[in-house]
Amino acid sequence: MVTKSAITATLATALVIGACIGSGGQTAAGAASGSVIQVAAADAGSRFIGLGVGKSVVIDLPRDIKDVLVANPEIANAVVRSTRRAYLIGAKVGQTNIYFFDIDGRQIAGFDIAVTRDLNGVRAALKQLFPQSDIRIEGVGDGVVLSGTAGSPTESQQAFDMSARLVGDAGKVANNITIRGRDQVMIKVTVAEVNRSVIKQLGVDFNGSLGYGTSVISLNTSNPFSASGQPISNTAFSGTWKSITATLQAMEQAGVLRTLAEPNLTAISGESANFTAGGEFPVFGGYTCSQTAGVSACQPTINYKKFGVGLNFTPVVLAEGRISMKVMSEVSELTTDNAIQISQPSGNGTTTTVTIPGIKVRRAETTLELPSGGSLAMAGMIQEQTKQQINGVPGIMQLPILGALFKSRDYINNQTELMVIVTPFIVHAVARKELSQPDDGFADASDPATTLLGQFNRIYGSAAPLDRQRTYRGNYGFSLD
Repeated sequence: MVTKSAITATLATALVIGACIGSGGQTAAGAASGSVIQVAAADAGSRFIGLGVGKSVVIDLPRDIKDVLVANPEIANAVVRSTRRAYLIGAKVGQTNIYFFDIDGRQIAGFDIAVTRDLNGVRAALKQLFPQSDIRIEGVGDGVVLSGTAGSPTESQQAFDMSARLVGDAGKVANNITIRGRDQVMIKVTVAEVNRSVIKQLGVDFNGSLGYGTSVISLNTSNPFSASGQPISNTAFSGTWKSITATLQAMEQAGVLRTLAEPNLTAISGESANFTAGGEFPVFGGYTCSQTAGVSACQPTINYKKFGVGLNFTPVVLAEGRISMKVMSEVSELTTDNAIQISQPSGNGTTTTVTIPGIKVRRAETTLELPSGGSLAMAGMIQEQTKQQINGVPGIMQLPILGALFKSRDYINNQTELMVIVTPFIVHAVARKELSQPDDGFADASDPATTLLGQFNRIYGSAAPLDRQRTYRGNYGFSLD
C-alpha cells in the first residue's frame, strides 16, 4: 500500500526534475551531482582570420596553452612554438576553425580560418598596371571577387582576364568593378560624293527602198540599241530623198551629281548608335486575295525599303583620348538603271504593270582606332567607267567617209569620286544656355518688307559679341534675305 508520505516524496522528485529540465535541460542525476553542460568554444566568439595558401600568421595568447583543437588539419594547421605563441598556417583552400585552451580547460581564443588563394601578387600587379584605378580583389572559397572602380571598360576587362587566368576558370570570377565615369563619344561623319556623266550619240538611220526595173533594195538601218541597253536620244534630224528617209541621231549630254551628308551621333562607350536620314519607297509585294460569299477580293501588299544616309557605330574608349570604333556608313539613292517591271494579275481579269526601282548604294564598314579629335578617311575612292558602242551595216560601215552614213556610235562616261571622313570626339554634357538652335533670333519680315522688298525675315542670329580683336561688322546667320 502506498502511503501519503511516499506520494508526497514522489511529487517532490517530479517537480525537481521538471525544474531542472526547464532551467537548461539539467537532469535529476545531473542536479544530484552538481554538473552543468556548457559550450566551451563556439564560432560566436571566434575571430576571423583570412590566410593565403602557404601563408601563416603568428598568434600571441594571454595565458599558457594546454590544448589545441583544429577542426580540419588539411585546410589549416596550428604549430605551438611556446606556451603563449602559436603559428597558424594555411594549407588548402577552404574553411575551418582553431581553438586554444588553458590548463583548466577554459577557452583562451578561437579563430575562424578562411584559406583562400594568395592574391598579394595579383594586387600588386593590378596596382602597377592601373595606378589611376581602385581595383580590389578578394578570395571567396575557390573563387575571387573583383570590386572597386576602374577608369574605363577596358581596364575592367583586363582585370577580369588576369583574375580568370589566376583561378583557371572565368566562371569563378565575379566582376563587381564599377566604371568611374563612362565616357561619351560623338562621331562626326562627312560623306562627300561627286558624280559626273557624259553621254554622246551620233548616227544615221535609213528607212526606205530603191528600185530599178524589177529589182528592189530595201534599206532599214535603224539602231534601237545603245551602250546603255536602250535608246538614249530622241533628238533627230530627218530628210527624204525619193523613197528613202534618212534620220540623223545626234545627242550630247553632260550631268553632275553632288551629295554631301554630315551626320553626327553620340553614344556611351561600349554602346551602339544608329542614324538614318532618308526615306522608304514602296515595293509591290503581290496581292492577297480572299473570297467572301462567292466574291473574290484582292488587296495589294506593299513592302517598304529604306534609302538615304545611314550611320551605325560602336565606340569603346580604350584609354584617355584613345577611341576604338566599329563604323558602318551607307549612302543609297533610287535609280532607274536597274529598275524592273513586273506584271501582276489584279484579280478582276486585268494585269497591272509595276515598276520597281533599283538602289544605288555606297557602303563602307571598318573598325579603326583614333585619338579624340583625329580624322581618318575611311573610304576615298575614285571610279571611272567608259562605254562605247558602234553599230552599223557590216562591210559598208568600214568605208572611210561613206561608212559614217551606215553606222551609229554611242559613248558613255561616268566618273564618281566618294570620300568618307570619320572624326570621333570624347564629349561631356553642357548647359542648355551654351547650345543654340537654327531658328534662334528668327523673326518674320513685316508685310511691307515682304511685299515691296521681297524679304522673308528681318532678324536671324544675335548681335556679335564685343571683341577688340574682331574687325568684321555686319549681319550674319544661317539665312539672310
